[in-house]
Amino acid sequence: MFMKVEIWSDVVCPWCYIGKRNFEEALARFDHRGEVEVVWRSFELDPGAARRREGEYAERLARKYGVGRPEAQAMVDGMTSRAAEAGLTFRFDLAQPGNTFDAHRLIHLGRERGVQDAVKERLLAATFAEGAPIGERDALVRLGAEAGLDPDEARLVLEGDRYGAEVRDDEEAALDLGVTGVPFFLVDGKFAVPGAQPPDLLLRVLDRAWTERTPVEVISGPGGGEVAPGCEGDACAL
Repeated sequence: MFMKVEIWSDVVCPWCYIGKRNFEEALARFDHRGEVEVVWRSFELDPGAARRREGEYAERLARKYGVGRPEAQAMVDGMTSRAAEAGLTFRFDLAQPGNTFDAHRLIHLGRERGVQDAVKERLLAATFAEGAPIGERDALVRLGAEAGLDPDEARLVLEGDRYGAEVRDDEEAALDLGVTGVPFFLVDGKFAVPGAQPPDLLLRVLDRAWTERTPVEVISGPGGGEVAPGCEGDACAL
């Protein structure tokens, strides 16, 4: 039986991309990685965003957090540095973030077609390394096809309303869990890890979750597994 790891994130969230890399490193070191199912859940940081946002990235951060331009640029530089530590190259000078509702619907299609992680990876890379207009449907169809989706099916999905309910269900589940920021990891339905945590911490959570879900194996000696009431030999029983 697979152990499920659910990850709420957004494709315009730089920490989500860093968190994805950190989790991948932890998973690669996990002894039972072949028995882990990873599910990407939807979370929109700004559901009311336009399909394409105008303006320079640091300026948008300054407006969002009410800080000065230098402080916002320092935030950008810090994220770029952390991304580099995770093996990623961020190009905030190229980024064209926008509304991500359609991107999340495409990720749900990816899950149904068995390529969800590839779709998620492609959209994140397109946003932070290539400057693709991630809110525009033509770009999403192209990126989905590059990740293994049928472009005709992807376009049909985006031109209709398929997977819209699934996106909303994910977001409702996030509310129920008290999620206020992403990335947010839920391991085996009971261990929650908020933020882009280091690989070592994520690995410890995977190990603990696996240990607690695995039944105890009883190894009997020559006399079998029965223990008499009281304390005799090397065991005590009620």
